[in-house]
Amino acid sequence: MTLRPVLVNIKALDDSAVGRFWAEALGWEVSGPGPGETNVRPAGFDRRDPATVGIDVVAVPEPRTAAKNRVHLDLATASAAHQAELVARLGALGATPVDIGQGDVPWTVLADPEGNEFCVLEPREVYRDTGPIAAVVVDCADPRAMARFWDEALDWTLHEVADDRAVLRSAEGVGPYLEFLRNPDAKTVPDRVRIDLLHCPGDDHEAEAARLRALGATDLDAGRGDVPWTGMSDPEGHDFRILTRRP
Repeated sequence: MTLRPVLVNIKALDDSAVGRFWAEALGWEVSGPGPGETNVRPAGFDRRDPATVGIDVVAVPEPRTAAKNRVHLDLATASAAHQAELVARLGALGATPVDIGQGDVPWTVLADPEGNEFCVLEPREVYRDTGPIAAVVVDCADPRAMARFWDEALDWTLHEVADDRAVLRSAEGVGPYLEFLRNPDAKTVPDRVRIDLLHCPGDDHEAEAARLRALGATDLDAGRGDVPWTGMSDPEGHDFRILTRRP
C-alpha cells in the first residue's frame, strides 16, 4: 500500500482562468507544462510531501453540466472573521453562492468561475493544521464500502467510518483529509473533478494498478496511447489516475 493522493484534477473550458482563481483563492502559485494545463501549487511544493495536495486544471472542450460535482474541496478558516473575509475575497475573485440543498448551515457554499462547487467552512478544531484545503470531499452511496476500498488502496490512515461518513488522512497526520459523505445521487455524467494518486519511489506502477483492480477498481482511458498515468474508477465509479513518478 504505497499510493497517496497528490493532486486534485479539475476539467475546465478555460484552464488558465480557473487556475488563476484557485491560485488566488489559496495563496498559491501558477505554472504549467504548456497550453491546456495550468498547475496550482504552494511555494516549494513536493509531490513526495504529504502535507498538501496540488491542483491541476486541464482544458476540455465540453462545458460543465448542471449536475453537482461528486468531488469538491472544503476550505479551512481560523475564525469567524477569517471565514467572512475569505468568502468576501473569493466573491471578488469571481466565486458565486450556490444552493445545493444545504439549508441553514454554518459553512458557505460557493462555485468557482466555471461552476465547480466548494465550501468555506466555519472554524473547526479538526482542520486547524491542514493548510488552506481542509478536505477533499467525495459524494458516495456507501461510505463503509468506500472506506474498505480506499483504506486498502492508500497508504493513509482510516480515522472514522460510519453509515454516513468515512474519513482518511495521511499516515503522518498532516495535510488535508479525504472524506466520503453519503449522497444517494448516482453518477450521471463524467466526473469533472477527480483525484490523482502517486506511488512511492521504486514501486512498480503496473503492480499497483493490478493491486487496485483486485480491490475492485476498473480501467479507464482505453485507447489513450502512451500517457504517463493509468486511469481507473473505484467501485462506485469515481474516476482517479495513478501517475507515473517524474524525476
